Amino acid sequence: MEYIQIFSPATVANISCGFDILGLCLDTVGDKMIIRKVPEKGVRITRIEGASLPFDVHKNVAGVAALALLKAIETDFGFEIEIIKKIKPGSGVGSSAASATGAVYGINELLGKPFSKSELVQFAMEGEKLASGSMHADNLAPAIFGGFTLVRGYDPLDIISINTPKELFVSVIHPEIEIKTEEARAILKKTVSLKKAILQWGNVGGLISGLFLEDYELISRSLHDEIVEPHRSILIPGFNDLKETAIQNGALGAGISGSGPSVFALSKGEKTAQKVADSMSIVYKELDIAHKIYVSKINTEGIKKINQ
Repeated sequence: MEYIQIFSPATVANISCGFDILGLCLDTVGDKMIIRKVPEKGVRITRIEGASLPFDVHKNVAGVAALALLKAIETDFGFEIEIIKKIKPGSGVGSSAASATGAVYGINELLGKPFSKSELVQFAMEGEKLASGSMHADNLAPAIFGGFTLVRGYDPLDIISINTPKELFVSVIHPEIEIKTEEARAILKKTVSLKKAILQWGNVGGLISGLFLEDYELISRSLHDEIVEPHRSILIPGFNDLKETAIQNGALGAGISGSGPSVFALSKGEKTAQKVADSMSIVYKELDIAHKIYVSKINTEGIKKINQ
């Protein structure tokens, strides 16, 4: 192949109780990227649509991730990258992760797949570091692996794919405001009480067990965040009302998507998920807050090639 077109999906990170370790992949929203082999060595970004982002590869997450990959392999040619953003930066559904994973996935495909999925996540983490100031993989892992993922550890990087219950759907509401990940991380406390930590460990274990057992009631009981949500929720207008109405309309649970401002809800069945999305939309209409809503099944494939 001399070029490749990619669908690089949006993702929901943390999933309430799994700060920096849990994530899921969405199916209905994502970026499009086009990557080409070119004779000149190195990486160039030649087109960006849908967002005002830097073309300088050292200041763009896709460029930084691509350069990290190319440090690990010798080539006698280079790559040009086109980015068509459908995921708004700062929206809380993995915009920077989509760019970073798209770059490394596409280049790896054009090179004949010399790197594993875990290695691609490692390269993409360099892009996330540029975007947020920390090398976390909770958005990157589900984008590349698909479905639900657990980042069991970072040193070394250890990613585990989690079962996706067939009837599970996601509703996401995105208010038209931006919360930068780096700023959202800055408000978090550096220490937590042992009592809260124990509750959080129980919820993480319960959620993973619920996903494998396809026990929707257990999933519902486990979608609770003792540590991060109480601090970050103050940054999101109407958060408590959004969460309450989602649960009242049948959601298994709801919480902050990544660092916000998007809010996600998990539901059993697409019909319920749509009802939940509509109810959250009413909350923001009453508050006169511009927003977008998405209803999606869990994307178990992850990032993928699209017709060329």
